[in-house]
Amino acid sequence: MPTRTRIAALTTALALLLTGCSGAGGAESDSQTQAGPTSSDAAPSPTPITPADYAEEAATIVGDFTEDELAGSLIIGTWAGTEAQTAVDMVNKSSLGGVIVMADNLTETPTPKEVTALTKAVAGARTKGQPVSIGIDQEGGPVSRLSTAALPFPPLMALAATDDPNLRTQATTVQAQNLADLGFTIDFAPDSDVTIGPKDVAINVRSAGGDPQAVAEVVAQAVDGYQAGGVASSAKHFPGHGRLTVDSHEALPVSTKSIDELEDSDLVPFKSAVKAGVPMVMMGHIGLPDAKTTPASLNEKAYSALRDKLDFDGVIVTDALNMKAVTQSAKGSETVAALAAGADLALMPPDAAAAQQAVVAALGDGTLKKDDLVEKAKRVVAMQLATAAKQKQDGAAGESADPAPVLTEVAEKSVTVLKGECAYPGTQAISIVGGSEKEKAALAKAAEKAGLRVGSGTTVSLSPGTSAEVAVGTAAPWTMRSSPAQTAVTAYDSNPYALEAVAKWLKGDLTATGTLPVEYEGSDKAPDCG
Repeated sequence: MPTRTRIAALTTALALLLTGCSGAGGAESDSQTQAGPTSSDAAPSPTPITPADYAEEAATIVGDFTEDELAGSLIIGTWAGTEAQTAVDMVNKSSLGGVIVMADNLTETPTPKEVTALTKAVAGARTKGQPVSIGIDQEGGPVSRLSTAALPFPPLMALAATDDPNLRTQATTVQAQNLADLGFTIDFAPDSDVTIGPKDVAINVRSAGGDPQAVAEVVAQAVDGYQAGGVASSAKHFPGHGRLTVDSHEALPVSTKSIDELEDSDLVPFKSAVKAGVPMVMMGHIGLPDAKTTPASLNEKAYSALRDKLDFDGVIVTDALNMKAVTQSAKGSETVAALAAGADLALMPPDAAAAQQAVVAALGDGTLKKDDLVEKAKRVVAMQLATAAKQKQDGAAGESADPAPVLTEVAEKSVTVLKGECAYPGTQAISIVGGSEKEKAALAKAAEKAGLRVGSGTTVSLSPGTSAEVAVGTAAPWTMRSSPAQTAVTAYDSNPYALEAVAKWLKGDLTATGTLPVEYEGSDKAPDCG
């Protein structure tokens, strides 16, 4: 569990956010905290801090920018290596709006102390009005850049499986607070795509599921959590990546449907995120029927649709501009193209310094209009100021409850039976087969913690291709559809909380209540345990 350097008052904040309840009257037990206070404790919710509150201050700050500073303020840079000074120098030299920390910027097993030292150095890189954004791509599950430095957090599909709206918001609040404690101001989450299941090679378990309305509800609850936890969230990847069968990291996927045709499906979660007050939406690298070779991130019509159809007035950030779906240039032309199309923030151009200079040059030749860039910068800076104010407010609020009970509850409520009975008869010993050595060791540790003997007994497979009495999935549920086991269950992830919940289920101490969030061939074998 990471050491928290600034912990907001989680119990009180969650009660106020979710139920409008006061925490007065003494400490509550874990079960009381999770269940929520009674109506007799009701009190008005505090007014949230929003970018609109900082529009005037942002305008003053941006009004003092030179053209170099204006150009840099619209770029989130990336760098190679683990030296914090490289990032600091990059921010200072090019007046960048911020940076994103990737796994390559950290050691193999980073500590919270290592990460906070990095973020503190970057945060102090510039002092002229505009706070430096420090972003992270920390969705949970397979997209967890911080590894051992952050709380082990499940993918969004696991939160969906809990079928517990308040718990979803509690969990994302815990995650956001952990990230804020580590010095981050932006999390590029939640994933707001609707998955089509096994053919979805890029999103799958990162999505909340296959039903647009159900996904929309989970996304809104996550946005509420990030807001409560003090981190700016970013709904992604507009107009929807989950039904595409090509990974935009590798090539340009092309949607067979126009944005108009996606309005009642893939756009529904984004509408929900906007309604919930998400401060940022990420534009995906997705071709559209009338622009098959141009990603939405460079397509003016896609930005117009997000502004006009969804009435979004916040920050629009591109997906990473160093991905293969985008034609890149050492001279920063991809950044100019993105800003000209409608982006407010260019994320991870291949060369941030070249990108900044390309934007300055584009201002000089009229390709980009200064008034337009000023408006973009105002939106960006207002978001940054609001995030800084929220974190300052939370930092003064005191210390909060241990996040472990929330993460334990998520894990236990998300365990989903794919074949067999909701309540396993129970065993006292297991033999683990299949899967990686790392996952087998992790399950063995969780099993021993639950009081199970490991080495003989009920055979439990972590691989769909290995025969066993019970199959345990640690990824998308359909990965276990070919398992010959009579009983199959998924935890959606292999973090310690998830595997401990599985171990309790194997022992017979936990009845699985997870609800399958997506349909696929073979999903009809799953019992209704909700």
